[in-house]
Amino acid sequence: MAETNTSAARPNQQPLEKPVNKIVSRASYMFGAFGHDVFYAAMSTYLIMFITKILFNRSGGSDDVVWIGAATTIIMGLRIVELFIDPFIGNIIDRTKTRWGHFRPWIVVGGSVASLALLALFSTLGDLSHENPELYLVIFAALYITMDVSFSFNDVAFWSMLPALSLDSREREKNATLARFGSGVGQNLTGAVVMPIVLFFSVTQTAENGDATGWFVFAALVCIINAISALCVGLGTREVADTIRENAQDTKLGGVFKVLFKNDQLLWIFISYLIYCTGFLLVNALLLYYYTYILGNEYGYSLLMLLNIFISLGSVALFPILSRIFTRKPLFFASVIVMIAGLCVLGIPVPDILGSGATLGFVLALIGGILFVAPQPMVFLIALMIITDSIEYGQLKLGHRDESVALSLRPLADKFGGAVSTGLVGIIVIACGMTNDATAETVTASDGSLFKILMLLVPAVILVLAMVVFALKIKLTEKMHADIVAQLEETWGEHLEANIALNEKASKAEKPAKKKKKS
Repeated sequence: MAETNTSAARPNQQPLEKPVNKIVSRASYMFGAFGHDVFYAAMSTYLIMFITKILFNRSGGSDDVVWIGAATTIIMGLRIVELFIDPFIGNIIDRTKTRWGHFRPWIVVGGSVASLALLALFSTLGDLSHENPELYLVIFAALYITMDVSFSFNDVAFWSMLPALSLDSREREKNATLARFGSGVGQNLTGAVVMPIVLFFSVTQTAENGDATGWFVFAALVCIINAISALCVGLGTREVADTIRENAQDTKLGGVFKVLFKNDQLLWIFISYLIYCTGFLLVNALLLYYYTYILGNEYGYSLLMLLNIFISLGSVALFPILSRIFTRKPLFFASVIVMIAGLCVLGIPVPDILGSGATLGFVLALIGGILFVAPQPMVFLIALMIITDSIEYGQLKLGHRDESVALSLRPLADKFGGAVSTGLVGIIVIACGMTNDATAETVTASDGSLFKILMLLVPAVILVLAMVVFALKIKLTEKMHADIVAQLEETWGEHLEANIALNEKASKAEKPAKKKKKS
């Protein structure tokens, strides 16, 4: 598909920048995805570990669990509130017009501000969390909402660039695959190195889960990587200008939810993926606790994440091949079924494992963990491709194109799942005695059984529900999208010119009326 630069003819548009080499663009976007998911892993998975183990650990203080519960409740509440902001963030990005495009300014600024805020969250603020936890929680809430909103601008803008890089569905799959390569390495590498880094830099070397210094150094490395990767995207990528990507008029804030609810395929893939995210993020958030308190081997988690780097890369590499052999729907089902099989393997009763011996239980834990995490990149890509293709579907159906509003739903689903999982993790680890100075030896058999039920059975039911919604409601196939793009290429230019002329005529008609009213 030819992707020509037609926007130069429009007088109100900003001048175009000098294009960059395609290899540079793809490499920059891939590295941006790497830093993005390094940050996301630290924010969504390991911040909660820092809170439950380090932040309010006052060596036996009776109110410790109260403050832990308060902090996790604040996170859950703020993230749920922020869910309603994301579509408007997408609309703001869509309405942004600069010489650097819609997306890159928000990627760079959002990534930088979010990094500074997250670094502060991975600290006791000069021991304030111990000396005055009430005041600390107020500051914590302000820092968290600053970090979350800034990251939302970064996140929505980053993934919204995907349809701006190409209009062809297959080319989008290539770009998305490279980005998923980067994000998969970032997410799993973070999991592989988090405990070694924390323990190495901890002042108290005897602490099983490290100390505040070790966690702060880990957060500093994460934030530096995220800020640099955001800058690389800003410098190394460009948007492709095309008539199809133009609108005669921007969507107003009041029309955001109209876009969401009238585009049925966007709505249903969002609902299905949101349900899926709730299930898999709950398990992801609890895996480190599983290895630490059920198996008594936190380094086993690092090994799982290290192995998963290569397995996930293989999964991502297979996606373009499998998507040509099978349609996205059976790939989605197969991926989720493998994940559920992994949960079943993790639930097989095994003897307690202390130390780092390669026992049958540890091997089963690795196999179950790999089966669960390996298909996740495949599901992510399938959902991302359908959401991206739904942009043209909605454009043809509604007569208006909304890139960032549509793409904001994918991170919104992640955030909803993250908000629910954060709240549940706080409840689960408190109920199962896994806070502060707890160890695998102090967790009772009944607590371990309760933990497994909540970690494995509940998410499995949630994942099945996601498959049911997907099976019944998703109809946007690759062929259907190709036909839609063909129709838009033939008709959108005329539609755009007609609407521009209509808007100009309406604007001229309004001016005399306003003058008459004023006199």
